[in-house]
Amino acid sequence: MAKSSADDEELRRACEAAIEGTKQKIVMSIRVAKSRGIWGKSGKLGRHMAKPRVLALSMKSKGQRAKAFLRVLKYSTGGVLEPAKLYKLKHLSKVEVITNDPSGCTFTLGFDNLRSQSVAPPQWTMRNIDDRNRLLLCILNICKDVFGRLPKVVGIDVVEMALWAKENTPSVTTQRNLQDGPVATTVSESDLKVTVEKELVSQTEEEDMEALLGTYVMGIGEAEAFSERLKRELLALEAANVHAILESEPLVEEVLQGLETATNYVDDMDEWLGIFNVKLRHMREDIESIETRNNKLEMQSVNNKALIEELDKLLERLRVPSEYAVCLTGGPFDEARMLQNVEACEWLTGALCGLEVPYLDSTYANMRAVKEKRAELEKLKTTFVRRASEFLRNYFASLVDFMISDKSYFSQRGQLKRPDHADLRYKCRTYARLLQHLKSLDKSCLGPLRKAYCSSLNLLLRREAREFANELRASTKASRNPTVWLEASTGGSQSGNSADTSAVSDAYAKMLTIFIPLLVDESSFFAHFMCFEVPALVPPGGVANGNKSGSYDDDTNDDDLGIMDIDDNDSKAGKTSADLQALNESLQDLLDGIQEDFYAVVDWAYKIDPLRCISMHGITERYLSGQKADAAGFVRLLLGDLESRISMQFSRFVDEACHQIERNERNVRQMGVLSYIPRFATLATRMEQYIQGQSRDLVDQAYTKFVSIMFVTLEKLAQTDPKYADIFLLENYAAFQNSLYDLANVVTTLAKFYHQASEAYEQACTRHISMIIYYQFERLFQFARKIEDLMFTISPEEIPFQLGLSKMDLRKMLKSSLSGVDKSIAAMYKKLQKNLTSEELLPSLWDKCKKEFLDKYDSFCQLVAKIYPTETIPSVTEMRELLASM
Repeated sequence: MAKSSADDEELRRACEAAIEGTKQKIVMSIRVAKSRGIWGKSGKLGRHMAKPRVLALSMKSKGQRAKAFLRVLKYSTGGVLEPAKLYKLKHLSKVEVITNDPSGCTFTLGFDNLRSQSVAPPQWTMRNIDDRNRLLLCILNICKDVFGRLPKVVGIDVVEMALWAKENTPSVTTQRNLQDGPVATTVSESDLKVTVEKELVSQTEEEDMEALLGTYVMGIGEAEAFSERLKRELLALEAANVHAILESEPLVEEVLQGLETATNYVDDMDEWLGIFNVKLRHMREDIESIETRNNKLEMQSVNNKALIEELDKLLERLRVPSEYAVCLTGGPFDEARMLQNVEACEWLTGALCGLEVPYLDSTYANMRAVKEKRAELEKLKTTFVRRASEFLRNYFASLVDFMISDKSYFSQRGQLKRPDHADLRYKCRTYARLLQHLKSLDKSCLGPLRKAYCSSLNLLLRREAREFANELRASTKASRNPTVWLEASTGGSQSGNSADTSAVSDAYAKMLTIFIPLLVDESSFFAHFMCFEVPALVPPGGVANGNKSGSYDDDTNDDDLGIMDIDDNDSKAGKTSADLQALNESLQDLLDGIQEDFYAVVDWAYKIDPLRCISMHGITERYLSGQKADAAGFVRLLLGDLESRISMQFSRFVDEACHQIERNERNVRQMGVLSYIPRFATLATRMEQYIQGQSRDLVDQAYTKFVSIMFVTLEKLAQTDPKYADIFLLENYAAFQNSLYDLANVVTTLAKFYHQASEAYEQACTRHISMIIYYQFERLFQFARKIEDLMFTISPEEIPFQLGLSKMDLRKMLKSSLSGVDKSIAAMYKKLQKNLTSEELLPSLWDKCKKEFLDKYDSFCQLVAKIYPTETIPSVTEMRELLASM
């Protein structure tokens, strides 16, 4: 026989792990199958589905009392046991073995505390009779020991239980209530048999069984024969009972009469019930028919009511209010009537949208009435857009014509008038909401309106700029500075001609300060007023004119750019490239032509003082860097063109000055310092004074071109007279360094050319001094050069034996060269002094000459000591003392 799961220690440990923490101890655990079902007549079990479960008997000690439980455990997804249900054995009232189960392994347990007794209790199916008996015996023993009573047992033969207990003797663990509480003990199956036999029958039954068994002479092992005998006697008793019944005929007759009477009553009752059933069926059919008709009528009523409501809503949508129809077809556009016109536009826009499919059911959209009403609204829209567009075009032209005809709006002689468009914008703002609605109704109508507005306002802006520029030039008093700075023919210094021309750049700055913010504001106003989808022109806290504290910006700008506040589109920052392109084209029409008046101011300032281009370039760059918004596109182009114009004029001045420098080449001979070198220093000083903002690059480029031409011209002039070339170069390079020393310390570009001039000066000094030294001591250093040349080919010991280099030749050369060395040095000083026009350079040149001579003489002395060791010549120290004494 296969091992029972009740003896499975691993199963017992799994159950203990599942109830860990409950302080209960497992007495027995066994695998079962749980089902709910009935046994059919065919004898086959009709269960829904058997589920594997584990029944575990557990006990818990509490003082001297003990509690017993029946636990149902199920397998989780991972195959781990987990508690499912818990029954208290003290409520166990019935143990019933399902008699229709041929195997006898299925039983139910009835508990008296279950809430719903109408629900069939679960059926537990064991693998075999042995597992069933073992579990039931354990349950009965626990009930007897712990609670002192037994549940009702149905479907189990007590004799069979006794026989099974005799044949199976495995060790079983149970619990007893002792003096000290429940204690787990292990008993043998023989002890268990006695317990079972004594507990399953009462005392009276036990005595009757003993008397009965005493009448039979049978052995202990003849249980089957005993059972068969009992069955035969039972059959005999039943036959005797039937015979006794049949013998009582009068009683049978009386029973049969009563049955006949009852049968007649039943037949009458069945006939009456049939009649009532037919009547009830007819009544039920009539009621169903009436309910069906009522339901249809109710549904029809509800549908009709909903249809009427929908049609009322649709009619309300299709109705055109008379006051709106009047405004749209023939109402005036004056300021007092604008609120009614705007309301009519809003209604028309909403009505047109309400007849479109997203806002109207598609079934309604195809109705003839809806199509006709849509056509009527389209006609109203076309009429209103045409009337409003015509009015606005005439209105813009009349506003500008009125301002142009009034001369007080413009600058006049002796009075600069700042353009003020506050009143113009205020009047235009009256129709801002109207333009918004025109855009939503028909976007194509904005094109002609934008052109009309640009055309009218362009006339006003150009007139204002022309009058302002003319009066600005007329009222600015500044003496004209000459444009010839570096011409050689102009004598004397030009420092006396450096008149103050700051009024010129101030006038240009005033022109920008007045008109650039005006043009930016006009561009922004136009972009917002004409419904271009572009971001705000000036971000919060930004500066529109590039000048945070302009002296001409004293009055506050009353244009708050509040056009976007006319509807709820403030947060809309999206724009399309097509909109931006259309905006740039419209701004070109709005501001085109005004740049000519700015050019006229730039050209006028250039004629007065070309160097003022530097200041104007910096001012323009500052304004240009302040224009970042999309609506300021044309203003950026205007400032860029102005910057190019200023750069072109300044380049023209630089080119002319370079031509003045190059004309120095045409002179026959140049002596001393060229005139353009000190003049360039003066020019550079003035240029540095005019630098503002980003004009540093412009000036540095001019410096580079000036100095490059100056150095090239200087080198060309030096080549015209090679004899005095070095003197000419060193004097001019020294003058360049002296005149630009202070500027070179602060200007990086000039510092670079300063170092370049310093190197050229040193080279010219070295060449000139070497020429003077060789002129006075030619034989001495020629003798030394011959020795140096021979040392590359022969040894020093052989040189005194060469032709012209003997000791005798050495003595002759020393006598002729050094006999009157003081006179030769004095002659060298005079020659150095003779052709030098800049006396301030003589001391430094003479020091360089003495140092160079001593270095060469020292080299000569070393050669003589090496080649002619026995010969004596004046030492370097003696020569140094001689030079120092002179």
